[in-house]
Amino acid sequence: MVITATIVLFASFFVMLFAGVPISAGIGIASIIAICVSGKSTFDGFAFTAAQKCFSGLDSFSLLALPFFSLGGNIMNKGGIAKRLVRFARLLVGKIPGYLAATNVLANMFFGAVSGSSVAATSAMGSILSPLEADEGYDPNYSAAVNICSAPTGILIPPSGPLILYAITVGSGVSVAALFMGGYFVGALLGVCVAVMAIVLAVKLGYKKSDVKDPDPSWKICLDAIPSLLAVIIVMGGILAGIFTATEAGVVMCLYCGLLAVIYREMDFKTFYNLLADTMKSSATILFLIAASSIMAYVMARTGIPSAISDLIMGISDNRYVILLIMNVFLLVMGMFLDLTPAVLIFVPIFLPIIRKIGMSEVHFGLMLILNLGIGSVTPPVGSCLFVGCGVAKVKIEGVTKYIVPIFVAMVVSLFLVTYIPQISLSLPYWTHLIEGGMGWLN
Repeated sequence: MVITATIVLFASFFVMLFAGVPISAGIGIASIIAICVSGKSTFDGFAFTAAQKCFSGLDSFSLLALPFFSLGGNIMNKGGIAKRLVRFARLLVGKIPGYLAATNVLANMFFGAVSGSSVAATSAMGSILSPLEADEGYDPNYSAAVNICSAPTGILIPPSGPLILYAITVGSGVSVAALFMGGYFVGALLGVCVAVMAIVLAVKLGYKKSDVKDPDPSWKICLDAIPSLLAVIIVMGGILAGIFTATEAGVVMCLYCGLLAVIYREMDFKTFYNLLADTMKSSATILFLIAASSIMAYVMARTGIPSAISDLIMGISDNRYVILLIMNVFLLVMGMFLDLTPAVLIFVPIFLPIIRKIGMSEVHFGLMLILNLGIGSVTPPVGSCLFVGCGVAKVKIEGVTKYIVPIFVAMVVSLFLVTYIPQISLSLPYWTHLIEGGMGWLN
């Protein structure tokens, strides 16, 4: 019955996914079908339980962090903060061939370090840098590819909504602060890998270093960027010092970014109202997904699906390196068809028993998982960063793909470095005493 329930659950879900049924509805319907087929419950009996699981899945104070960080990222995008970060990034990498591409990567890392959103970073940096790159003769497909592939650094360098979601999904066993600290090196590694490949492509295409003179002196550009970069220190410093929780940090970030937007005078009341509306819509979508996924998590636990999949994978090999390879390949494929939020909610309960059996740190696994699914956001057919980046740059996916492929390879290299070298993920959390037991495989 476990095999039957597993096949029915995932087959019905993917059939509805390809049929165009909304993901949240597909998750809920597939869960109901699976538990009824397994014989563990009747439809009438499960309806009441499903409603309970929806409400209990949303009954978490930590979930408030998601809309607040989303709003903070939107304010940054429209409040003049993003433009100042771009100028600062260009100052740092202006002497590099294809410097505007390198600027894009670095600016996405800075923007992600404050906003925690890859989609917001794709939109903000693309709208600012695309015209500049076009003026200097850059292929718009190349520019869009670099912007799209560097945007996932925003979900790794804290604050990060997906890392908070992962922590909520796992439960009390993992620290949000530890995930945040681990995300710095992982996000930086991803950014470096993308930047190196972008520079290699720039040299091949004949793009040169900057000969543009900024009207403002270097000290003024740095001074303008300091208030924006201070948001990172305020948020992470407050969390690590125990002044506020990750949820309260989201509120602090919104207030701080809102204050900067008022000072810069680049956002009126109508724009702010639209930002609030967009944040509410995106947050409602995420919360509905979480509610539906709570039903699926209950069904999987009731039918024993995670244990069955765990036994299946462990039966293939007991070598942790092989097991992690299988998991990564599976997640890379699934990331092409699922957005990050539902993928986290669906696959974390499945893979947690496996990583606990092989003695892998939950912080290490979380960062590997989010990096993997972040790579999925740049690949068709449902890559959110891919579609937003192509829309902002006004290019077609077919043209961007030839540049995304080599950068994608560089991203996968960073993924396997993070997977097989735990110290990349765990060194900062260990040094800041957020985790115990060393930086190897064991917790």
